[in-house]
This record gives sequence, structure tokens and C-alpha cells, in this order.
Amino acid sequence: MKIVNLRTRDAGVTLRYRCEGFSLSLGDAVIIDTEACEEIAFVAQEAYVEDSKEDIPSIKRLASDKELEKYYDICAKEKDAFFKCKELIAARNIEMNLVDCEYSFDLRKLTFYFTADGRVDFRELVKDLAYAFRTRIELRQIGSRDQAKLVGGIGMCGRELCCCSFLNKFAPVNLKLARSQGLSLNPGKLNGACGRLMCCLQFEKEAYDDAHRRLPEPGARVRTPVGMGVVTDVNYIEETLSVKFVSENDTEINKFNWAELEDLNRDMSKRNASGGSGFKDYPDMNGSYGDSGEEEG
Repeated sequence: MKIVNLRTRDAGVTLRYRCEGFSLSLGDAVIIDTEACEEIAFVAQEAYVEDSKEDIPSIKRLASDKELEKYYDICAKEKDAFFKCKELIAARNIEMNLVDCEYSFDLRKLTFYFTADGRVDFRELVKDLAYAFRTRIELRQIGSRDQAKLVGGIGMCGRELCCCSFLNKFAPVNLKLARSQGLSLNPGKLNGACGRLMCCLQFEKEAYDDAHRRLPEPGARVRTPVGMGVVTDVNYIEETLSVKFVSENDTEINKFNWAELEDLNRDMSKRNASGGSGFKDYPDMNGSYGDSGEEEG
């Protein structure tokens, strides 16, 4: 199956469409069917072949020059509609922040997107807009994440925001994810362009969960080629441990790859993976326990 990713707007998620029989390049305009009407869309990524059993719709045809001209005319209308709506919002003294507006390709519907701190009574505003534009009006309140998805932007990683490139829905993100990944709980580093926790914290959750199951936590006692030591730090990406050794005269910290220590601590790993207290209750070289064996709350 030959598939191409399309966009109907400059920003926003891409749409997957079948494109057998079409030779498409980046930026090419095509006509597609949506739930409401025909829309014009643009190639956002070159076509690729995928063995998929999904029910993926097909592109109808290449957009004509006349349809492209209509699209650019609609873009100009949307810009005028945006500023006209802002004037009407100010006249009504409504506490809402207009984000964007969008005409359907058949010009039968005009949708305005806005954010607000609470519920907004915009019934009179809808009447004003309907009178001004003589078409069906829809006002849609969105959240800060939806705003970033709609407007687009560049993340701190230097790439296009995930929400307007490939994410079709938002997954819940909380500080527990940041803690499990050993990140500093600094809002300036954890928050995305929307002001909320970055969606990408969710992407590596499974990898970190797996690493947490297999690797010891800081404070655990582990056996190394040079003796027993206490884990002081864990790098879950590199899967390395910093292990502290205390002698009568000195304290030393060495770094080990977990692959080097896994066989030496195989029975600890098994207990840890089975849901037991694992590394916390493993006996030291003298047969005594380095920790009380109590589970952390």
C-alpha cells in the first residue's frame, strides 16, 4: 500500500492517505474527502510503502490551478475574518483569546478557535459573526495544548512540535514521569511551548519502566568485580551505575555498565523482576543485610 502524509493547514497533524497511481512531491496540492466536504491538502512527507490493514482513504485527485487559486483566496479571507472577529470580541468585551479561524473549502462554514480561563457566553458574538460573514459560524474553545497543535512551533529540541507533526491525540503526562527519568523538576525545562509538561516525557516511559525493573535503585548494595558497593547514581539510558566503595582510609566511586554486573547479581535481578524487595534485601559479603529490608512507600 502506497501512503502519503498530508496537511490541510500549515501546522497541525498529518493525515494518512493512499496515493496509488499518483506521483507526488513535497508541497504538491491534492483534493481529499473529509467528513464535512472536499478539502485541499498538501504533501507533508514523500510517499512510502507500508503493509497495513487499516482502512485508509484515498486521494481523489490532484488539485487544479483554479482550486489552488481558490485556496489562496480562502487564506486571505481567513486573515480578514480573524481581525474582524477580534474587533467584535473587543466590542462585546468578552474575555477570550482568539487563536485562529478556518473556512471550509466550500466556504459554507467558518470556525473560530479560542482559549479562555473559564466558560464563555458567546451567543451574541455568534450572531454578530453570522451577520458579518453570512455563513455558518462555529466557535470552538480549545486548551493550551490544542493551541500549540493548531499554531505550530519549534520545541527546545530544535524540531517541529510533536503535537503538530505526528501526535493524533494527547496522552496524560505528569511529574511522576519526569521523576522516573531522573530529570530536574524545573518547569522551564519540562514545559513545552503550550506551558504544559512536554508530551515527549511519555515517549520513553516503557523504556524507563523496563530499566527500573532490571536495574538497582540508588542506595542498593550490589556485587562488583572489586567487591560489594552501594549504588549512588543510575543512568537509565546508558544503563550504567555509579557505585561507592568505603574502606577504612578512603571512599571511592567507580562507574560500571550494568551488563558487567548483571551476571554477578543475577539472583537479585530475578527477585527484583518478580516484584520482591530485590536489591534492598540482598546480603553483603559477611551474610548480614545492608538494609532493613523495608519496602519504600
